[in-house]
This record gives sequence, structure tokens and C-alpha cells, in this order.
Amino acid sequence: QVQLVESGGGSVQPGDSLTLSCAASGRLFSIDVMGWFRQAPGKGREFVSGIERTSGTPEYADSVKGRFTISRDGAKNIVLLQMNSLKIEATAVYYCAAKGGYTISSIPAQYDFWGQGTKVTVSS
Repeated sequence: QVQLVESGGGSVQPGDSLTLSCAASGRLFSIDVMGWFRQAPGKGREFVSGIERTSGTPEYADSVKGRFTISRDGAKNIVLLQMNSLKIEATAVYYCAAKGGYTISSIPAQYDFWGQGTKVTVSS
């Protein structure tokens, strides 16, 4: 099993920045990709960004390209999501997810492990 713990959520104003962190533990050899999804009230879970743990190759949803940056630490068991120029529509619960295989997927069902989520609220 793999355990994922998110942190860093909070309430900010439009245009502010926030960094989310996801710490992974357990059978880390079984995961190759870590990703961030978000779920706004009344909506489905949406892919935000993902990163391949070994190479550091990132992918982003079009809606966040140029504003969000995903990275992983040297030990490769913490993934960060730097979110800049936040918009009101970014309000959601953000989930960290992990999967085996080296392909970053935007499909939630392809991820094997999930964190409990951290809430981000963007409002004026």
C-alpha cells in the first residue's frame, strides 16, 4: 500500500499564490507517477497536473498551464504543486494521487492510491 498525505490548502484571494504538498510513504517502488486532481462542489474530479517520479517529466491541464508548477524533491517522495495567479474557479478540494506505469494520465480511475484531500478556497 501507498499512503498519500496532502497539506498546504487554505483560503486566499484571487491572484494570490499557494503551494500544496503531497507526502508519499509505504511501497513507493510501486508508483511511478504522482498527480494532482481537484473537485469543485457539484462537479467531477478534474486532472490538474502530474509528474513522472524518476524523470520529473510534468504534464498540466490547459486551464493551469503557465500558472501552476509541479515538482518533486530529491528523494522523490514529496510532490509540490505551486499555484500562482489563483482564480476563483480554482476553489476545490485538491487530491494527490499515485499510479504505477510511466504514463501520466488525466483519468482518475487509472490512479491506484489517493490522499484525503486539502481544501483550497479562492474568494475576494
